[in-house]
Amino acid sequence: MRFIHTSDWHLGRLFYGEYLTDEQAHILDQFVDLVRDVRPDAIVIAGDIYDRGVPPTGAVELLDEIISRILLDCHTPVIAIAGNHDSPERIGFGNKLLARQGLHVVGPLTGTYQPVTLADEHGPVYFVPLTYAEPATVRLNLAAEEASDHTAAMACYIRHATQAVPAGARKVAVAHAFLTGGEPSESERPLSVGGSSMVNASLFSSFHYTALGHLHRPQAVGAPHIRYSGSLMKYSFAEAGHKKGVYMVEMDKAGAVRIETVELRPRRDVRCIKGMFQDLMKGPQNNENREDYILAELHDTLPVLDALGQLRSIYPNVLSIDPRYRASGGENGGTAVDHRKLTEKDLFAAFAEQMTGTALSAEQTAALDGVLEELIREGREE
Repeated sequence: MRFIHTSDWHLGRLFYGEYLTDEQAHILDQFVDLVRDVRPDAIVIAGDIYDRGVPPTGAVELLDEIISRILLDCHTPVIAIAGNHDSPERIGFGNKLLARQGLHVVGPLTGTYQPVTLADEHGPVYFVPLTYAEPATVRLNLAAEEASDHTAAMACYIRHATQAVPAGARKVAVAHAFLTGGEPSESERPLSVGGSSMVNASLFSSFHYTALGHLHRPQAVGAPHIRYSGSLMKYSFAEAGHKKGVYMVEMDKAGAVRIETVELRPRRDVRCIKGMFQDLMKGPQNNENREDYILAELHDTLPVLDALGQLRSIYPNVLSIDPRYRASGGENGGTAVDHRKLTEKDLFAAFAEQMTGTALSAEQTAALDGVLEELIREGREE
């Protein structure tokens, strides 16, 4: 059995106020070409297909075009789940009808469940789609009062979802979760405040392969066959060093897998340039693309007048400037803090301490956690 593992397309994503739909279409054209060339037995999309619950029209049209080409031109089944950015009800609309055409989409968690079964020359492979679900949703729909946190909820969900899978059968989990030990980037929306959203990787030890979504850095967590494919493209400057692509997974008769990374190349890369302003104004030194999306980190000891405007004469898509002159004894003095690496909670706590002169109390921190949790829930419903 050969299948492609991908996730976190985030169609309809905004990057510094601009929709990335054209860039995503360029990447997905390569993806369809790959499917046409290698003829896999299935495509697995592990959630966050859209960037928000109500995606823009262009994102919906792009998904429709890409899925139609995969199903109708390449005749390749697609297995997809909702992620925390998706609206499960919208993603799962018409799933029974579409399954007859080879599109198996699991939207909201329900009490009834059936794995997706595909077969090769060695027999069936059971794909177990585990759509993103809050612990409260698991408690309600699976009558699982023990689902007190994300790990307990996932354990209940897996038990429920694998009841119809024969013992010893080859099986693949498809899940959208934050596994303990995974390395996040700054562009993922948190599942909850603090560490309560973590899921233990050992829950997936019985699967021959686990196709994960949510974390944007491609990586294995806990075992070589438990993997995040990473996002379709770079969605923050913190991901500038990532190599984006998909996993090509080949499973043998016994369920052992061989995994190959296939890189997808963007039309415009996302990268950081660093140095003195006058040096950066000399332009690319190693044939880099001037049209790339750029973050410019300035090492000058004093501010530069209209640095953004001047740099855009060389790099039209400079999106942000990160001046580091304070770290070199500039007018503000002190050590520069990279606020991009701070969470919303850290930023507010630092602001409150700066304004009041005292750190947040335990009660205030708990209240802040509650507000942030509510904002996260509202963000999923947008």
